[in-house]
Amino acid sequence: MSENKAKLNDSLKEKVAPKNFKKNPIKGTKFTLMISSAKGGVGKSTFAINLAFTLQKKGKKVGLLDADIHGPSLPKMIGLNEKPKTDGKSLFPLEKYGAQFMSLGFLVDEKTPMIWRGPMVISAIKTLTEKVSWKDLDFLIIDMPPGTGDTQLTFAQDIKVDGAIIVSTPQELALMDVQRGIQMFDKTKIKILGLVDNMSFFKTEDGKKYNIFGEGGVEKTAKEFNKKFLGKIPISTKLRESGDLGLPLTYKEPDHEISKAFNEIADKIILDVV
Repeated sequence: MSENKAKLNDSLKEKVAPKNFKKNPIKGTKFTLMISSAKGGVGKSTFAINLAFTLQKKGKKVGLLDADIHGPSLPKMIGLNEKPKTDGKSLFPLEKYGAQFMSLGFLVDEKTPMIWRGPMVISAIKTLTEKVSWKDLDFLIIDMPPGTGDTQLTFAQDIKVDGAIIVSTPQELALMDVQRGIQMFDKTKIKILGLVDNMSFFKTEDGKKYNIFGEGGVEKTAKEFNKKFLGKIPISTKLRESGDLGLPLTYKEPDHEISKAFNEIADKIILDVV
């Protein structure tokens, strides 16, 4: 790396995450985890909600914050369409299956497009992180939107985050964006807990495996950037159906093969965070 490029990177790091800058914790939570990928359509939201209930099965009190302002999917995935209560100062998360949830999708009609510029997005994120009254959570899982824009920078600059999990399919096109996401977290000084290979393969009833999106790309990227590889989640019809029905698979069937894969990943995350 040239001397000028190194200085530029150091300058960027200082700009987005100044030294000795104190970030605000999200009240009512012990540990805050971001589920992210700079690429959309890789199953990040499905991973986030199923990880939350995996942690719950381990005796943890969990909440899930849907930070995707433009495309909130949590209301559908958890089967909730009511509005959260408020006392005029705080919003109270909705509860279902023993977990707590908050999403902009609870506040607007599901068919309403979020045609917002940057300042409005930042304002919404501030509301979701500062005005929600979470109740004694061990883990708050944050489902991040795609990209490396306003939402990501708001969290990086203002919010205390204990770690990020990067989710991707193994195809090269997705991994190009993942590499950008890794560098963003490194520059903003958010610890990357590891990478997950999602939709890694499809297994038929007779046990044959098909690598629909390629093979080994996520693990290779983890090694390239010196990050942990947390594991693989295969493509599953049941996993998709559970999201459509608002009944997460890891809650409904904790002994399912997919749930066991989530369980192994959750163990690695807890070991690194707690």
